[in-house]
Amino acid sequence: MDEQAQFEAAQQQAAAGGIFGMLVGLAFGVLFVIAMWKIFTKAGEPGWAAIVPIYNAVVMLKIAGKPVWWLVLFFIPLVNFVAIILTYVGFAKAFGKGPGFAAGLIFLSPIFFLILAFGDAQYVGADDSAPAGQPYRRAA
Repeated sequence: MDEQAQFEAAQQQAAAGGIFGMLVGLAFGVLFVIAMWKIFTKAGEPGWAAIVPIYNAVVMLKIAGKPVWWLVLFFIPLVNFVAIILTYVGFAKAFGKGPGFAAGLIFLSPIFFLILAFGDAQYVGADDSAPAGQPYRRAA
């Protein structure tokens, strides 16, 4: 096999690998959107918010009981890590989960968001005054 043929074969293999990687990434992305849709629905928020950029972060902040202005913190380097960690802790708390589950959300997000979506977790609200196991009722 000459050098040109080897080069073309390598290009074809790279293209096939790239397409495969893109399809796997797309599948994970769709699965994550489905999980977020289900989580938002459990929390009494519109499921379609999971597919709207920026607005889905606003809804996550709302579910976690954090102020909407925290969205600005997500765009500040290094500060965004702290803001996301605190949001995930609030998110776990809003579904009646403890610090261990919050650590799972932080370090293994795809797995723990799927557990939250398709498990038996119930939305109890971000308000600390809501009784455990009872859905959070927003004031009218």
